[in-house]
Amino acid sequence: MKDLLNYTAAINDETRLKIMAFLDIHKKLCVCEICESFDMIQSRISRHLKILKDAELLIASREGAYIFYEINYDNFHTKLTLELLKNKNIKLPILKKIEC
Repeated sequence: MKDLLNYTAAINDETRLKIMAFLDIHKKLCVCEICESFDMIQSRISRHLKILKDAELLIASREGAYIFYEINYDNFHTKLTLELLKNKNIKLPILKKIEC
């Protein structure tokens, strides 16, 4: 039951759904690249990423001083969410690649 509640809470936010769709397209990205692309401060993006990670929709990995996020395609809820997002014409930001 707790897994279901974490999942529904995680996807109950437009920004988090956009982050998932963005990562589905761009694969593995650093927090700083997500912040730049979404034009949001790091603390706000990190909060969204933590919620998605805690629901096991994302995987985080540390590389030196930086944390990178990617979609957890092994999770059933991730697959379901991405399937629901397809063909929804979601307006996503342009990826702003920066040196991490």
